[in-house]
Amino acid sequence: MTTSTAAQPSASAPLLDLQALVVAVRRRRRLWAGLALLGLLAGAAVAVLLPPRPAAVTKVLVAHKDDQPNDTGTLIRTDVELLDTTRIAAEALRSLGSREDPEDFMEDYRGTGLTNNLLQIDVSGDSDAEAVARARALAETFVADHVRRLRQAAEAESKSLLDQRDSMRKELAEVNRSIGDRSPDDEPNASASIESLFARRAELDSRIAEFDQRAAEALTGTPEVVAGTQIVDAPHAVRHSLPRAVVTDAGIGLALGLVLGLALAAVGAVVADRPVLRREIAANLGASVLAELRRGPRRSVRSWQRRRTRAARERLTTTVARLVRGSAEPVSLLELGCARGTGVIALDVAGALEADGPVVVVDALPGTDLAGARRKSGGPTVLSGERAAAEPHHVRRLGVGSVAPGTAWTDLHHLGSRTVLVVRAGHGSAAWLHTVARQLADQRIAVIGVVLIDPDPRDRTDGTLWDGPHVAASRGRDESPKRHNGTGRPRAERPVVPAATVPDSDQEAR
Repeated sequence: MTTSTAAQPSASAPLLDLQALVVAVRRRRRLWAGLALLGLLAGAAVAVLLPPRPAAVTKVLVAHKDDQPNDTGTLIRTDVELLDTTRIAAEALRSLGSREDPEDFMEDYRGTGLTNNLLQIDVSGDSDAEAVARARALAETFVADHVRRLRQAAEAESKSLLDQRDSMRKELAEVNRSIGDRSPDDEPNASASIESLFARRAELDSRIAEFDQRAAEALTGTPEVVAGTQIVDAPHAVRHSLPRAVVTDAGIGLALGLVLGLALAAVGAVVADRPVLRREIAANLGASVLAELRRGPRRSVRSWQRRRTRAARERLTTTVARLVRGSAEPVSLLELGCARGTGVIALDVAGALEADGPVVVVDALPGTDLAGARRKSGGPTVLSGERAAAEPHHVRRLGVGSVAPGTAWTDLHHLGSRTVLVVRAGHGSAAWLHTVARQLADQRIAVIGVVLIDPDPRDRTDGTLWDGPHVAASRGRDESPKRHNGTGRPRAERPVVPAATVPDSDQEAR
């Protein structure tokens, strides 16, 4: 059965590869870790350099005449809005003897309904004493205003009831007058009218008594509500803890910076579209990943880490040297994003090939000097392209070049008709990897494999293209000139070796 990463139909590819996105974000840990650290420091600096103003708090128990057990907090929200009015602010400032503008004072306090009947007032000031005085003035002003409104409402209700009672008393006086004007000698037919007047007088007496009772209850119930509205928590300054503020603000800054960093890293990874997984790089280049080399620590002081890195380089050198020996045509190493590392790999491979005969490294790397980089006596000879042309044909050549943007594609064929691409994971975009594969195919340079530098340590994807020669990215590869072995028949080419990785740990190469 044939399995190919690049040969899968594009319709089956997900719109957003979450695995690749996670790997790309993890590789950009410097970005989001730096932003998280910046947020942490900024939050701590804000807590130290911008401490909160002195503040005071008090709580007021607010009783309402229309309190109901199932109230959803409408009454206490109304009290909060009444507290935030210029009338309350002006009266509080008047009691403090301050000439501050009420609208400016309203910005220094706020009310919060804790329950249906409990109101919390937070006030800030220039000092703790001023904040406490402001909180006391606001609480007393609000209580006085609330009591005044309750009494005014009770008095208005009582007055309305008494006015109705007085109106009925006037009607009762007229009924009594009508009854008094009747004489016992009146006609018998008038007895029914007299009875109705007596019934009306009895009804009016009853209603007048009822209105008297309701007016008295309206005034009687007000003292209970008034007494229930009081300051239950005396105004006191809010203690500010600098260490707690630093920890809180630093934590908030850390969280915001981390979220912002992760978001920027994710968006940047999607927009840049730089493949980091083996399967993506293999699919875009149309060649299998033959080996990989993880970047070791820059300042490794542990001997086991140095031994592990050295062993990984030796395995990589052995793999690439085996490919070069098995090729009947000149082989080159073309780098993308790792010019310095490619030069070191080329020198190591050339040193391993010297056991089979003389080797010349053709240096075409931009901005590097391989001849000056290797000072060890007896090392491989490093020449430029012009000087390498004068070397004898029996000398094995190992070209080193670049496929970075700005490459002169027509010059790559002089380095070798077969090449091993040394690519740094996450360096080139998918569009540029396609361009590299297309340009190499146009130059009839066969890509025999890819060496992946600095891969993701947790990458478990497969970078092998078992039917790689048939993918679209490697067009023209089958059209290379046929070589003959002197018998008139084409000479069989050595098949491409399946992908093997060169990890920098003690695990075996896959």
